[in-house]
Amino acid sequence: MGRDGVTNRVLYIEDNPDIVRLVQSSLEERGYEFHWAQDGVSGLQLAEQLLPDVILLDISLPDVDGFEVARRLRRSTISELTYTPIIAIVANALRGDVEKALAAGCDVSIAKPINLRELWMRLESFWINK
Repeated sequence: MGRDGVTNRVLYIEDNPDIVRLVQSSLEERGYEFHWAQDGVSGLQLAEQLLPDVILLDISLPDVDGFEVARRLRRSTISELTYTPIIAIVANALRGDVEKALAAGCDVSIAKPINLRELWMRLESFWINK
């Protein structure tokens, strides 16, 4: 639950339903409103509809990669999306992806497998700074 009792809306763009279920149950237990898109194109569409407070973005997606999704969000004609915090979810083995994600417009990154405590801390830091 965010500041002043307001529920914070999180959009997770991720193609692996097992990872999504883990993150979803964890965040919903903490009072977050959780939404999921299975690929980059539907993630962009859902972001425009929902205007989430934070976007969790897998870098390795089946259609449009996470780098391009981040770039499109930052160039959006919807001003809220140009400033929405984006947390890149990157595989540990892929060197250089963190730097590419930041260059594409992501604010921070988290490595896979996701450490839920780190995720909560990252999310809470965005609410504190609101």
